[in-house]
Amino acid sequence: MIELYYWATPNGLKPRLMLEETGLDYRIVPVDIGKGEQFRPEFLAFAPNNRIPALIDHAPADGGEPVRLFESGALLQYLAEKTGRFLPADLRERMEVMQWLFWQVGGLGPMAGQNGHFRVYAPEAVPYAIERYTRETARLYGVLDKRLAGREFIAGDYSIADMACYPWIVPHQAHGQNLDDFPNLRRWFDTIRERPATRRAYAEVKDAYSAAARNISAESRQILFGNSAKPAT
Repeated sequence: MIELYYWATPNGLKPRLMLEETGLDYRIVPVDIGKGEQFRPEFLAFAPNNRIPALIDHAPADGGEPVRLFESGALLQYLAEKTGRFLPADLRERMEVMQWLFWQVGGLGPMAGQNGHFRVYAPEAVPYAIERYTRETARLYGVLDKRLAGREFIAGDYSIADMACYPWIVPHQAHGQNLDDFPNLRRWFDTIRERPATRRAYAEVKDAYSAAARNISAESRQILFGNSAKPAT
């Protein structure tokens, strides 16, 4: 049994897509980030960055103690290696997948995330930040659109690279992007959206940038965005 510590954010949905695709036995452990549940000591014990997602695998391949992991990219790689699926064994094919996984983790996710923050969650409009991150999100969409020219998926067959990127394209409208401007990306997006595992993963997911999110309380905003570093003791 795998426990997925989860909230329905783009990063949270990445391993959930993988779990639905592989059919592994798992259960969701909700972590309501708007209520600060990501700061509970029992969660921080294995997710020290106080961010979802994280997982505990109670039946690891080596038969040893449960495996505890945080960071969405690490979760995807672990699940791929555990199942032998969605990450090629061939060296060169594997590196194609991994470099695009890291591209998402280091580029698409952070930039689109900042885009969404300043467009939706910031307490006041910051025009420079909105323009900066909207333009960078568009640039990254363009990179992915070019990559998908003549390809069904990002790195050969459907892989963890696609699962990493897709949830960050879902909120394209809230990020100020029009998929009609990126025809290869739109075709890819529509293909993944219709996969049965994608439908299951998103069956009860609400828009992360809904009217409720736009009217976030000051308390929740402080919980989500107001915490600073604490020194080690």
